[in-house]
Amino acid sequence: MKSRNWNSLKRSRGFSLIELLIVVAIIAVLAAIAIPSYQRYAFRSRRTEGQQLLQSIAVAEERYYATHNQYADLPTIGFNNTSSQNGFYIADIQGGVLVSNQQFTMEARPQTAQLTDACLILTINNAGLKSMTGTTSNGNCW
Repeated sequence: MKSRNWNSLKRSRGFSLIELLIVVAIIAVLAAIAIPSYQRYAFRSRRTEGQQLLQSIAVAEERYYATHNQYADLPTIGFNNTSSQNGFYIADIQGGVLVSNQQFTMEARPQTAQLTDACLILTINNAGLKSMTGTTSNGNCW
């Protein structure tokens, strides 16, 4: 009688190796789905910094144009620091030089954690045309 109780008690302790492997496999599948999804979400949420930076520069350019009938470089319109709020983007005039004082194209280049974003460089011009240089499967960089 004692040996039977000992055997049943011995079998009821812990998990078998197969049970542990199944749990590890389930966790691995869930992680394989969740991590890339979270990374895409993080890129998309940080991308709004670049969009906001470019739009605020475009508004400042238009305000300057309304007064002076020409566009100006970034320091002239009050943008001495062209980094986004958390430093994920840095803005500049496309090509680094204002080609014409009657038109502009601004670009926001990704920095730090945003460097591997599929949209890469975001751009906006004086006509309000928004574009990007990267390739993305969903096409929603703006």
